[in-house]
Amino acid sequence: MASAPSPTLRRGLRVVGHGIREQPRWFALAVLGSSVYGVMTVATATVIGKVVREVVGPAITARQVSAGQLWYAGLLLSAVTLVNIVGIVVRRIAAGITFNNLAALYRRRVTRQYLRLPLSWHHRHPSGQLLSNANADVEATWQVFQPLPMALGVIVMLTVAIVQMFLVDPVLAAIGLLVFPMLFVANLAFQRRMSPLVTTSQQLRAEVSEVAHESFEAALIVKSMGREDHEAARFTHVTDRLKNANIEVGRTRGLFDPAIEGIPTLGTLAVLAVGTARVASGQLTAAEIVQIAYLFSLLSFPVRALGWVLAELPRTVVGWGRVDAVLQAKGVMQYGDRGLVHDGASRVQADQASYSYDVSREDGTVTKTSPAVRSVNLDVLAGGTTALVGPTGSGKSTLASLVLRLIDPDSGVVRLDGVNLRDVVQGGVPEVGSLVAQQTFLFDDTVRGNVTLGAPASDDEVWHALRISQADGFVAALSHGLDTRVGERGASLSGGQRQRIALARAVIRNPQLLVLDDATSAVDPSVEQAILAGLREVGSSTDHTPRTTVLVVAYRMATIALADDVVYMENGRVVDHAPHQQLLDRCPGYARLVTAYAREAAERAAVLADEDRLDATGAGA
Repeated sequence: MASAPSPTLRRGLRVVGHGIREQPRWFALAVLGSSVYGVMTVATATVIGKVVREVVGPAITARQVSAGQLWYAGLLLSAVTLVNIVGIVVRRIAAGITFNNLAALYRRRVTRQYLRLPLSWHHRHPSGQLLSNANADVEATWQVFQPLPMALGVIVMLTVAIVQMFLVDPVLAAIGLLVFPMLFVANLAFQRRMSPLVTTSQQLRAEVSEVAHESFEAALIVKSMGREDHEAARFTHVTDRLKNANIEVGRTRGLFDPAIEGIPTLGTLAVLAVGTARVASGQLTAAEIVQIAYLFSLLSFPVRALGWVLAELPRTVVGWGRVDAVLQAKGVMQYGDRGLVHDGASRVQADQASYSYDVSREDGTVTKTSPAVRSVNLDVLAGGTTALVGPTGSGKSTLASLVLRLIDPDSGVVRLDGVNLRDVVQGGVPEVGSLVAQQTFLFDDTVRGNVTLGAPASDDEVWHALRISQADGFVAALSHGLDTRVGERGASLSGGQRQRIALARAVIRNPQLLVLDDATSAVDPSVEQAILAGLREVGSSTDHTPRTTVLVVAYRMATIALADDVVYMENGRVVDHAPHQQLLDRCPGYARLVTAYAREAAERAAVLADEDRLDATGAGA
């Protein structure tokens, strides 16, 4: 236990040093302002001693005070106070700028790292935890820079004060300095007790953020399933733990703060007791004892500032550990220097591609699931429409993600127009490929903003994309047309409307490869047919040369029937591929899947017919 604080202190000081190197100028200005405050605070004691000696003492002896003496004392005290105020203002402003600059800098770094890290990394980390890393953890890391400049100025204050006390009277200075070992022991005990408490509190803050974010994200499920009480109880449990941890932190502060502040007061009393005797013996003057006593009365606040820094260091260490874990995270996608051909539809190939998802266990280790895609060989010819078909869990969505390099295969190669996707320059794949995913996401923005995503596009281009996705009719009927805000996640729109805007978002980019991951599941079959027909139309140039390859994860027979080629998957493998009718004739698994609804309807009709015959027979009897 005795060595527990030392690692925390060392790690905390390393983080502080890192922050100083990031913001050297503003931090130096804050320390300068704090040093001016410290020196002027001590100078106040000198001025008070001077006023007692040159104004108060003579006034008491003469039983009167002149206007000149009052002006003299007032100007001296005002000058010192004014400079002191300047130091305080400079310290507070510069310290605030230092803290906020560091917080903004690291929030940007964490967010950029999130964008660089592949989806495989994000799959292992809850979104609530990521939110906490970018917000609460960054703030906890650099919060120490609020009291730190003051604490460093306090060191200057103490140094000047000690020198001044020894110059006035070495005996009283030595007696008063006996309080410093007591302060050191008290602060050491304070840090030892606070370190684990603050660590627990900071970790629980992240847990509260995770649970809250998850509950908000699942609002529809919670409401529809009537699980409000369950979610409230789950949130109450973690917030109660945080409350108890914070109460324990406050209780510890409440115990130690009075002791730390009271120790300098004991020193002041000791100085007064001994100093009175020395004044009575003629060894000191009243002005000198007042000066030293005032200096000791100043020590309680500086020591408290040092305590603030020591109390913040555990939070700094915990926050930095969580932030640095993100910044040092491995798995950032590597990119090459090859570009993709921007001329006509793209050809997609996969050669023995396999992929397994990472899963984080409770002990922090990462394990692999069974392969979602196993040794897949695929060749999607340019310019056609290929349907990926298979039972749930067969790997269709994973294969779609591999094709657009949202994830990299664990083994094997995925190529676009003959180029290994690992060799493509960063941003090269999104320039030619677009994805419309199963779960449609819309920003709390206008229809126009959700279609263009900030890219330059005219209203005519936006309307053209909306017509292709069969969204122009309902968008035109909205209150403000393209300028209508759709609400968070498109809350003001239906599921089918959200999907059609997401389709327009992909179409407006004129992609060479368009991947639809069950992207029309929420629209009517007739609308789906019109959309797919429109995609075929927009995918051909004026000379009827195809310029878009469409890869669609399909479930509906109507969608499958429009495809030029069908790839059938089971258990992460490509079982067969051919046009729909050929697969229907030669692949039993495919035939069972796509005719399941028809068989069920036929069986139900037969059961109803049998029931009708029995009813008729009974009535005839």
